[in-house]
Amino acid sequence: MATNVLVVHGGGPTAVINSSLYGVLEEARESGKIDKVYAAMGGSEAIFKERFLDLLQFPEEKLKLLLETPATAIGSSRYAMEEEDYKAMPGIFKKYDIKYVLLNGGNGTMDTCGKIYHACEGQDIRVVGIPKTIDNDIAITDHTPGYGSAARYIAATTAEVGVDVKSLPIHVCVIEAMGRNAGWITAASVLARKKPGDAPHLIYLPEFPFNEEEFLEDVKKLYDKLGGVVVVASEGLKDEKGEPIVPPIFKSGRATYYGDVSSHLANLVVKKLGIKARSEKPGICGRASIAWQSPVDRDEAVLAGREALKAAMSGDSGVMIGFIRDETEDGSYKIHVERIPIEQVMLYERVIPESYVNDRKNDVTEEFAKWCRPLIGPELREFIDFNGYKEEERL
Repeated sequence: MATNVLVVHGGGPTAVINSSLYGVLEEARESGKIDKVYAAMGGSEAIFKERFLDLLQFPEEKLKLLLETPATAIGSSRYAMEEEDYKAMPGIFKKYDIKYVLLNGGNGTMDTCGKIYHACEGQDIRVVGIPKTIDNDIAITDHTPGYGSAARYIAATTAEVGVDVKSLPIHVCVIEAMGRNAGWITAASVLARKKPGDAPHLIYLPEFPFNEEEFLEDVKKLYDKLGGVVVVASEGLKDEKGEPIVPPIFKSGRATYYGDVSSHLANLVVKKLGIKARSEKPGICGRASIAWQSPVDRDEAVLAGREALKAAMSGDSGVMIGFIRDETEDGSYKIHVERIPIEQVMLYERVIPESYVNDRKNDVTEEFAKWCRPLIGPELREFIDFNGYKEEERL
């Protein structure tokens, strides 16, 4: 009897979700125990339409492109499953001799993973979760594949914008980072700093109330000192009442589409301080960028895919692959993999702890920077600034 695998992608893609898929394929080939690795072509909805494609039929030179392909090569969805959908799954899996079901996604997908696991109990079908989210908000695991690349992108973008603003210091620039309820991406912009005075000058996270009056005070003070100011703010900023500072344009289930927070903040600076300001909203550029893909993130995504299939083949089910950071004598970065019970991560959002932000809630601490720095891979490039030289050195 054939032994087949099904891989399902859920939710928003990342710069390394295809790397986890590649890890599954490599492990399947090396094990010699898998006949087919099916991809659900278009996310969980594709299961019911039986849109399956065997990826093992493709040559290695094609499959290796997954490591450098943005978004998801097999498609994703935000399909909301009902109880009858879960009941139908075991029959579909058996029809295609699918013994191992691997779901690659974030909080919502891990919730789906847990429900599929329960629907398949007693059916000799094993269900394992592969974590994926740029938001880094899945519980237990130290971090998630996808985050390191998004963090590298926002740090690099902030560094480049910072040099631009410093060279023509006449305005305030507000960069908006993705992250509805968790500010991990926004916080990673701190890695742009090489020396005091470098951008970002202010960082605002969605976990802590945004105070408009303090924001304007801080911007004015920095502008008077530096001439040019770079602010990085989360798309999910909320006020003291917990309400978004810019009302959502549209909401559907767990998906929320916010208005332009960066534009709103830039307009405040113009109208209330009389200072030139502009907004930048990289948006999905930050999750699609292969140019700024973190090699650490990519390699760990491959590892997560491999370990998920290993877990399923060893008899585990109802677990998610997680990364646990190890304490090392020299302080170097090292992780090990654990199989986390899926009930511990289903729809639980992990947010930035207060120890990672300063008292005024407009910056992050060195403790956060130390935690985040290994995840983005090689150090960002340095820039030369002749304005930083002493007068006699410039003559």
